[in-house]
Order: sequence, then C-alpha cells, then structure tokens
Amino acid sequence: MNKATGINRLINAAGYSWQGLKAAFKHEAAFRQEVFLLLLLVPTALWQGETGVERALLLGSLLLVLIVEILNSAIEAVVDRVSGERHDLSGRAKDLGSAAVLLSLVFTALVWLLVLI
Repeated sequence: MNKATGINRLINAAGYSWQGLKAAFKHEAAFRQEVFLLLLLVPTALWQGETGVERALLLGSLLLVLIVEILNSAIEAVVDRVSGERHDLSGRAKDLGSAAVLLSLVFTALVWLLVLI
C-alpha cells in the first residue's frame, strides 16, 4: 500500500481531523458545552479586545480549552479501550487529563479577567 504524500497527505490529515472534531462533538458533553461557550464568547472577545494581541489572547485561551478537552477525551478513550478493569494508573491518567482541562479553564478565566479589567 502506498502512503499518501504531498497534498493528498494533507487532504487525508484534514479529513481525519474533521472526523475527530465530529466525534468529540457527538460523544463528549463537556466538549459540546465548551463549544457553545466559545460561540458565545467569540463576539465578546472581538468586541472587548482593544488590540490584536488582546483579541488573540482572549480567543486563544478559548481554543486552548477545546484543545485540552480533546486531548483529555483521547486519553480517556485509550484507557477505556485498553482495559475495562479498574487500575490505579488508569485512574491517574484520567485524573491528570481532567486536571489539564481544569488548568486550561483557570488560565482562560485569568486571561479574560486580566485583559478585560
């Protein structure tokens, strides 16, 4: 089997990424909630940010939450796929992913607070 190269590889990668976004939206309630929050806050970020840097910080912090949520969901899916048994390391992996999401939310709140005040 020949591996795709050049533009075909990019097209394939974009397709896989789109599938991942659809899967996250379909299967992850937290991701859906964060997308809806993003949709509500994007106009606010564009309106309240006074400079391009401020707008980038406000929007970037929102995107960071989605990125971390997708990575957390990927960790959870792999852990669940590998074993349905309870294991300390499985629980730790899931807890660490959840902690990353929490920290991204705290970061976003701090960015918004500092930029808007």
